Amino acid sequence: MIRAATIAIASLLAAPAMAGGMSKDIVDTAVGAGDFNTLVAAVQAAGLVETLKGDGPFTVFAPTDAAFAALPEGTVETLLKPENKDQLIAILTYHVVPGKVMSTDLKDDMMATTVQGTDIMIDLDNGVMINDASVAAADIAASNGVIHVIDKVILPGS
Repeated sequence: MIRAATIAIASLLAAPAMAGGMSKDIVDTAVGAGDFNTLVAAVQAAGLVETLKGDGPFTVFAPTDAAFAALPEGTVETLLKPENKDQLIAILTYHVVPGKVMSTDLKDDMMATTVQGTDIMIDLDNGVMINDASVAAADIAASNGVIHVIDKVILPGS
């Protein structure tokens, strides 16, 4: 079942990200894929839509809806509350690296500094891992960067 979902996500995202002859940005690509509703809602609640629609380039490690659903019950709802906006921004920006980092740019045990300000670890020993999340689909091009689909929400300091 997970493999089928991964294949479905990859096929949706691998299709050319075109709208009216123009390449879609990171936000529109995520919206169009259909499996990032929670991520898009979180980006909206955090006020990061315009940033991720900006020039970039950005590399986004995008957790699926299933990844958000795997968090403890009530976590997403709590994070989406206006009083938790700073915490939500910290988590979301921990999933973004400045620049366009393609899978061919990765090296085992490399560190990458996130927009949030702390590092993530890339491990290539057992597939591609970003901290403790597996990359389910890679190199999904957008007009202002690239998306790599991950199976888990990564948290700063974990």
